[in-house]
Amino acid sequence: MAVALWLFASVAVIATSAEPDLRDFFFGVVTAAAGLLCYVAIVLFAGRAPRLLQTVTAIIGCGALLSVLYVAVDVFVAPFLGENLTGLVAMLILFWSVPVEGHIIARAIDRHWYVGIVAAMAVFVLQLFLYSIIDPLPVAAS
Repeated sequence: MAVALWLFASVAVIATSAEPDLRDFFFGVVTAAAGLLCYVAIVLFAGRAPRLLQTVTAIIGCGALLSVLYVAVDVFVAPFLGENLTGLVAMLILFWSVPVEGHIIARAIDRHWYVGIVAAMAVFVLQLFLYSIIDPLPVAAS
């Protein structure tokens, strides 16, 4: 169910974007898979294999809900706030995924919340780095 919700949210994000591109969907799948693999490794390394399915489902489900929130803001709030403020709200939603995923990981491995936050920040930075490798910004000619 969580995967179906995530797919729905991903398609909705692409459908509501100004310039829909299937490459963005592919890049999102690749970076999400890399993040999930990191979380799987953390849970297994902590010796909590029985909690793996719960953890992955919670991360995928929460990611999907945050994506749906992003689409709702983009569709319903953007006409009232304008592009700049809507972009700020979208960034806040994106950054909110870090403490959410951190909390999930911390509970899964029975550690303090800050351990989960540090793990989630590391995964977030890894995902940004991976995305920049997959789809680098074009270099402007001087």
